[in-house]
Amino acid sequence: MKQGKNKIIKKAVALSYKKEYNAPKVIAKGKGEIAEKIIEKGHKEGIEIYKDEKLIEDLIKLDLHEEIPEELYEAVSEIILFVYLLDKEKGGSRD
Repeated sequence: MKQGKNKIIKKAVALSYKKEYNAPKVIAKGKGEIAEKIIEKGHKEGIEIYKDEKLIEDLIKLDLHEEIPEELYEAVSEIILFVYLLDKEKGGSRD
């Protein structure tokens, strides 16, 4: 999202998916400095960052701990696949 002429406000949403969930959940979200802290923490934890400007606009509207709606399943499944393939490539695994 642009503010003013050239200033871009960063946005970030962190998702979590566990077998006991019906769908992935929003576990953190924010704009500006909060988004930067979410991204920084992700990097420190070795979490892959996936960028999708259209998807972030939909995810940022969700409440914390809210499961993603069905209309976002396909887009979010691409993220899960992205992370899975990167983990496999690195020889790791995520639960």
